[in-house]
Amino acid sequence: MQSYLAGRDMITTQEFTKDELETIFDVAFDLKRKRALGEPHAYLRDKVLAMLFFFSSTRTRVSFEAGMAQLGGHAQFIDSRTTQISHGDTGKEIGEIIGRYCDGIAIRQCDWGIGNDYIRGVAEASRVPVLNMQCDYYHPFQGLADMLTIFERFGRNPRGKTINVSYAYASSYQKPMSAPQSLILLATRYGMNVRLTRPPEFKVMPDIVDQAAENAQRSGGSFEVLDDFDAGFEGADVVYPKSWGAMLTTTDNDESAEISKQYTDWITDERRMALTNNGEGIYMHCLPADRNIEVTDGVIDGRWSAVYDEAENRLHVQKAVMALTMR
Repeated sequence: MQSYLAGRDMITTQEFTKDELETIFDVAFDLKRKRALGEPHAYLRDKVLAMLFFFSSTRTRVSFEAGMAQLGGHAQFIDSRTTQISHGDTGKEIGEIIGRYCDGIAIRQCDWGIGNDYIRGVAEASRVPVLNMQCDYYHPFQGLADMLTIFERFGRNPRGKTINVSYAYASSYQKPMSAPQSLILLATRYGMNVRLTRPPEFKVMPDIVDQAAENAQRSGGSFEVLDDFDAGFEGADVVYPKSWGAMLTTTDNDESAEISKQYTDWITDERRMALTNNGEGIYMHCLPADRNIEVTDGVIDGRWSAVYDEAENRLHVQKAVMALTMR
């Protein structure tokens, strides 16, 4: 177990060693057990987390607020649109000033080509840890929650298990690619056989693909890119089909939505789940999913689904990182 994570930023899991990630998971499992048994764990008593949102949220806001309360601290909700941030507060000013008021800063900023740079600018100016609640490139806490869920289903060494991280059609909006990018980076660290399945217009960032391939080589796993939706399901132990925008093809959301209409048949249904390993593959999704467009009710509410355990695990991994970095 590593004991020197105090003060560390969590912007991407790639900046943490395998031993450091194992420490986060060890603490997350312990905090989940304590929560289940009702054991107090106020490790951050009197600590304050500033939560800055540029995008609306349900699970992220609720889980961070609940997590800080359970750790004995307090979380402040800050909406960029109703504060001076929308009138000119810079990232440097946010880091310098809020970093002096609070003990941690968590930020959700998903604007393409802006979000990650903004979070890193705040972190550079801040004297306290900066936590990435989701940006345009990474969604580290979702990735950690995904891996915790996989550990619960397959054990702490999922080496050799096959996970298919896939595009899926959705009609609601052009979603960020940060969740699938973070997941392929983490799953390849743990020796899994990782498939990235997407139409040609829905590529993810080339440097993320390169990092995932390098991770797989080091861990003894594998990484491949497919463009056949059904092929991604075949024999998979875990499937993670979700929508994202065609940001590397066009930055125009309306054009991206038009392109996506070519792939309305990329929906996870019972027939596709039957293609998984003995028909027993696990369905995962970061939520919210476009029901009966992205995935059928029969899958997301059926025997394959792990989405509610996965959503709960956001709470536990976030508490683990906060407890380790904000003390």
